[in-house]
Parts: sequence; structure tokens; C-alpha cells
Amino acid sequence: MTEWFDYGVYAYTAVYIGDAFFPSENETASTLGSLLVFAVSFLIRPLGGMVWGPLGDRIGRRKVLATTILLMAAATFCVGILPGYVTLGILAPIGLILLRMIQGFSTGGEYGGAATFMAEYAPDRKRGRYGSFLEFGTLAGFTLGATLVLITELLVGPDNMADWGWRLPFLIAAPMGLIGLYLRSRLEDTPVFLEAAAEGKIDRETKSHLRDLAKYWKPLVLLMGLVVTLNIANYTLLAYMPTYLEGEIGLSSRASLILIIIGQTAMMIVVPFSGALSDRVGRKTMWWVSIIGLFVLSIPLFKLMGGGFTQAIIAFAVLGLLYVPQLSTISAMFPAMFPTKVRYAGFAIAYNVSTSLFGGTAPAVNQALINSTGDKLMPAYYLMAACVVGAIALWFVPETRACSIRGDGIPGIDTHPQLEPVKAKASV
Repeated sequence: MTEWFDYGVYAYTAVYIGDAFFPSENETASTLGSLLVFAVSFLIRPLGGMVWGPLGDRIGRRKVLATTILLMAAATFCVGILPGYVTLGILAPIGLILLRMIQGFSTGGEYGGAATFMAEYAPDRKRGRYGSFLEFGTLAGFTLGATLVLITELLVGPDNMADWGWRLPFLIAAPMGLIGLYLRSRLEDTPVFLEAAAEGKIDRETKSHLRDLAKYWKPLVLLMGLVVTLNIANYTLLAYMPTYLEGEIGLSSRASLILIIIGQTAMMIVVPFSGALSDRVGRKTMWWVSIIGLFVLSIPLFKLMGGGFTQAIIAFAVLGLLYVPQLSTISAMFPAMFPTKVRYAGFAIAYNVSTSLFGGTAPAVNQALINSTGDKLMPAYYLMAACVVGAIALWFVPETRACSIRGDGIPGIDTHPQLEPVKAKASV
């Protein structure tokens, strides 16, 4: 929740950040500058994945996660106190970029580690149910960010919000990070990692670790393809949508935030049930439903969104619910694509490389496509193209429902689903 609160607050104050750090007579140009800085943090994420991923496989998941949350929270807090362009001149946007790079570097180890941590603690037959709460936290972070931005705007007013009020939600990151650090430092490492370490199967050398990871090029490529769909959908719906609703649909800042809060709350309610359902019908089935639904309905729903506030709520809610089957199965499906000894690194590197290219850039790409074509449906077309990429990758991904993720094998290929134990009939 803390990680995605930090990203959400930035996304929901993008217009104010653009005015503070990229002042221009053209409002669109300022906002685009802010969105490009949002994308910068994603470009550094692969480097974070290459550092934190192998480290997490060598020294443990918990230690890395305790470090990354501290870096993330500190950088976000500093964004809230960084003077703007009027005070520092060109140093202001440079400082903002550097802080976003620190966030991206820490997130490179955060997300893959958190998903791996959840998956390795969960029972094999309930990995979807328990793992879905990782994404419950993601949505909670985005929703909390939107809620605090809305409350701040209501309390200080539009003028003060543009001047200094937008900074207040960023300052909340400091206590949240300290709470997260305390909680993570109290946890033990995962049973799967501790077993592998006890059996001497943990590679302590980074070079040989990365060389071992290269043997698993196929799941690396497939995961990157799935993440194209996942993150273009994620950052179009959860990060770019307020900017789209305000700039292209004409909703007020307050109305767009209320819409986002309602839609994301609905998604939060459904996520645990969707994750539990994947334990019964399989992860791939859930993904097929999501990909086909988004491909078929993106254009009609984006058209409906332009009809006003009520229609926009309905359209956003439906898009969000269609996205949930992907979102709710990440920590059950993605870590299970790799064996234990390279799981953290495989997830972190593949996920972050794809995210840097197609995730964090989604808001800026969507805005640039609309600016260049004048077509407000460009986000729908972009989302449909992402679904095609994900469908091709999904075709080759093995089903890992109920498969053990212990040992050296690839779940779904080298290990098979653990069947429910047969209960003996009671004697008469």
C-alpha cells in the first residue's frame, strides 16, 4: 500500500506538479512534462531489479523489502518539500527527476519481492486467494492517495492547492514508511527460501546467479509479454485516468477523484474473490476473460465515458472489473513461472524491464497520442494493442494452479498440481 500510495499521489497531483516544476502558458505542455517525469522512475526500475532481485535470492526476501520501503518513503517525502521552479529554477525539475529515479530504483526490488514473499508463504492450493491481498494493497494505496488529495483540495481550496496544498499528501509517506519498515523487520523470511538455504541451494555469487537465470529465458520473455498488457491497463486506468477525465472529458478535479475512488473501491472489494476463484478455475482462465473483455469493450466504454459523470463512473467501474482478473492473480501466477533459486531475480528483472517500457510510459504515451491525433479514443486503441501482446504470451504460459513452487523445477512443467487428499469413508 505504501509503495503505490507514493505513485498514486504523484499521478493524482500531476497537473499541480506540472505547474510547479514545468511552468508554461500551455497547460497541456506542463502536464505532459509532469507525466514524463512520472515515466522516468520506471526507466530506472530494470536497474533496481538487477540489483535487488539477485540480492533477494542470495540474502533473503525480507531484508531487501525492509530496505526498499525505506528508500521509497524517503524519496516521496522529499518530493513534498522540494522547492519549485520559481525558487530553484532548472534545479527544481532536476531534483524532481533524481527523486523519481530513487523511487524507481527502490521499486525495482519492491514489487517482485513482495509478490514472491506472498507466494512463498501461501499454501499451494490457496495461493491465488492469499496472493490477491498484495493487489488489494496496491488498490488501497492508489485509493488512499486519491482520497487524501481530494480531502486536501476540499480543505485548502483550489488556489492554495495549486500553490502549496498538493505537497501535503506527499508528507504522509514518512510515517507510512516507518510503519512499513517496522512491520517488515518483524517478519521471518519465507519457508520456501529458508528450506532452500538449509539445503545449500542458494547461490551466493551474483555472476553465477545471473548466468543461471539466463537459462530460463522463455519464462522471462513470456512474463514480459504478460506485463505489457498488465501495466498498460494498470497505468491507463489507475494513474492516467484523472488527467484524461479532466483534460479530455472536461470533469473537474474533484469529480474525477471521486470517480476514481468509487471505481477503485469496487475493485478492492472484488479482488480477493477473484483471487480465490483463480484457485478453482486456473490463472490462465482468469486472464483470458480479462484480455478478451478489455479488447472487445474498450472502445464502447471509452465512448460511454465521454457522456458525463454518471456514464464515466459506469464505464470506469466496468473497465476496472475487467482488469481485476489480471490484477488479482499476479502474486500467484508470476512468481510460479520460475524455480526458487532465481525466482526473485527472474520476476524482478522481467517485470521491471517490461514495466519501464510500457507501464510508467503509458500516461505520457496516451497523452501524446491524443495531442498528436486529436482522437480521445487513443487510450482504448492502445489498451487493445496491449491485449493482443498479452494474448500471444498467455498462449504459451503453463497453468500453475495448485502446483508446488518449492524445489529446483519450473512449476507447471517440472512440478504438477497437488491434488486434494482423498478422505477415507467412516466405517459403519
